[in-house]
Amino acid sequence: MSTSSTSAYRVLIADDHPLFRAALREAMAGEAADISEAGSFDAASKALEADSGFDLVLLDLNMPGVSGFSGLMYLRAQYPALPVVVVSANEDPTTIRRCMDFGASGFIPKTLGVDEMRDAVREVLAGGAWSPPDVDLTGPDDGSAKLAARLGTLTPQQVRVLMMLSQGLLNKQIAYELGVSEATVKAHVSAILAKLGVESRTQAVIAASKIEAGQWPERAAGA
Repeated sequence: MSTSSTSAYRVLIADDHPLFRAALREAMAGEAADISEAGSFDAASKALEADSGFDLVLLDLNMPGVSGFSGLMYLRAQYPALPVVVVSANEDPTTIRRCMDFGASGFIPKTLGVDEMRDAVREVLAGGAWSPPDVDLTGPDDGSAKLAARLGTLTPQQVRVLMMLSQGLLNKQIAYELGVSEATVKAHVSAILAKLGVESRTQAVIAASKIEAGQWPERAAGA
C-alpha cells in the first residue's frame, strides 16, 4: 500500500451508475494519483485480481453481480488488508451497522456532499474508519450480529458459492461457473452449512437473506 503521501493513493470505484462514479471521482480529486472504475462486481473483481496495488475500494452495495452484503463479504475475505468503503443510497442504520460488522472501513451515504465524501475518504486513507456521525453503531442486539460473524468466517470461494445458492443455481451450474467439480461444490456447501449452523442449503440462503436486511432477493434459477 502506498503511504508516502495522499497523492500516491490508488482507488477503485465500483458502482454501476456512471453519474455517481463521476461524483466519487470528483470527491477523490487531489486525494488519489490513480482512480479506476468498474461498473459491475465482476469487473471490480478482475481489476483487483490483475492489480494488487490499490489502496482503497469504494463499493456500491447493489450492482450487477452482487446484491446486499455479498460483495463486501467477498472482498473482505479475499483481500483482508484492503480497506473497503461502502457507498449506498440505503441509509438505514441497521444496514450501516451490518456493513461495519462485515469489516467495512466506512459507509458513505450517496446523499453526502462531495466535500463530506472527500473528508470521509481522507479519514479512511489515514487508517481510520468513517460512518455517519448520527448513526449508533452499537444498536439493539437482534441476534443478527452473531449470524454476521458466522458469515464472516466463510472463505472467498464459499462466499461465491453462497451467492450462487441465493440465485437458485444447482450444484452442477455452480461447478460450471466456478470451473470446479461438483464434488468440490458439494464440499463447499457442506462447509457453509457447518459454519452457519444450518442443515440445508435452503436454510443457508434464508440465513443469509436475514442478514441482508431485505437486500439480497431470491432469484429464479438461471436468472
